[in-house]
Amino acid sequence: MKTQRVLTGITTSGTPHLGNYVGAIRPTVRASRLDQVESFYFLADYHALIKVGEPARVQRSTLEIAATWLACGLDPEKVTFYRQSDIPEIPELTWFLTCVTGKGVLNRAHAYKASVDKNTAANADPDAGVTAGLFMYPVLMAADILMFNAHQVPVGRDQIQHIEMARDIAASFNHLYGEHFTLPEAAIEEHVATLPGLDGRKMSKSYDNTIPLFVPREQLKKLIMGIVTDSRAPGEPKSTDGSALFQLYQAFASTEETAALAKAYADGIAWGEAKQVLFERLDREIAPLRLVYDELIQEPERIEKTLKAGAEKARAIATPFTSKLRHAVGLRPLQLAAAPVVSKGSKSAAPSFKQYREPDGLFYFKLLDAQGALLLQSTGFTAPRDAAQAMMRLQREGNVALEALSGQLASRGDPAAVSAALQSFSEQAD
Repeated sequence: MKTQRVLTGITTSGTPHLGNYVGAIRPTVRASRLDQVESFYFLADYHALIKVGEPARVQRSTLEIAATWLACGLDPEKVTFYRQSDIPEIPELTWFLTCVTGKGVLNRAHAYKASVDKNTAANADPDAGVTAGLFMYPVLMAADILMFNAHQVPVGRDQIQHIEMARDIAASFNHLYGEHFTLPEAAIEEHVATLPGLDGRKMSKSYDNTIPLFVPREQLKKLIMGIVTDSRAPGEPKSTDGSALFQLYQAFASTEETAALAKAYADGIAWGEAKQVLFERLDREIAPLRLVYDELIQEPERIEKTLKAGAEKARAIATPFTSKLRHAVGLRPLQLAAAPVVSKGSKSAAPSFKQYREPDGLFYFKLLDAQGALLLQSTGFTAPRDAAQAMMRLQREGNVALEALSGQLASRGDPAAVSAALQSFSEQAD
């Protein structure tokens, strides 16, 4: 089985809470122990600068998140664990990618559109308060992913667009300069729950309703006892549906423990008793991790050393790869013989596929001959993966796939030219 590269980053803008632990930290630490997986974990401190203007907070958050990952079992010997700002090749790659990214693509980014819509609703300048950092965020994220040619990036549904944009940017670069980047896939873990916060809404720093992961035991108990519940009295049956207490418990408990609490709800458990059950179950899992965390947080030099070692591992990949990319775009020693200038459509003097997205939001591909003439044009696909799979099938199976995929092709050029172009791909594979 081929090794898969998986990359995950957490922005260093706050203190890790239970929602971060259940939704990101715990599952990614477990995934890092799987066979045939090469894992990259990083602290996204460049990203933090987009929304945090407090240097001390960025520094403290970097320490806390690093300590949290290590306390939860991340083994820096088995993974590549690094701080984003320790890899100078990442901002360099960001610039390379910026130069092939259309402004129209970035105009459609959810975070930027949300800011513009908010300003418009307030009758303000559409770009009021919008920094270039916020606007360029998707390109920096693409550089994080493409630098290490990650195959999969675990993300929430709100981040899928950024992975699709990274694919688009990678495809644009590959089309201009040759095949350098793997097109990443978003890995969505459907079973990972979104935890409710103290007020019943989604646990989020934006709502100020979080439960910090490693607060002292007594403070954890106080926070849990303050979770909002309804007015049903002891002895009165209670519903698990919509119960923040029950959802939190379920995220930590076994199937048997969850069933037992559900029965207690039906039997009319008092809210105070239910909160005590939740507290004891959470503390049982968190307490041993808290001990390690408290030790690590007192030894920042130890964490710094770990991150520097991780950066060396990461740069062993990033430095030679960036050198290759510099050469590809023309940033070369002057004594080297210059390669002949060729048109974009004939860089390799061979047919080429190009995948792209149109303003309608659909994904397309086309087949060009060595001179850039159109041979095949697809219809629109709702998912980039479907378009990519159709392209790969044409490359592998040639004319056989051509007939099978006829319903997904909007136009075809000269049959003999199309056949010859597809044949060239199968010959390359051989």
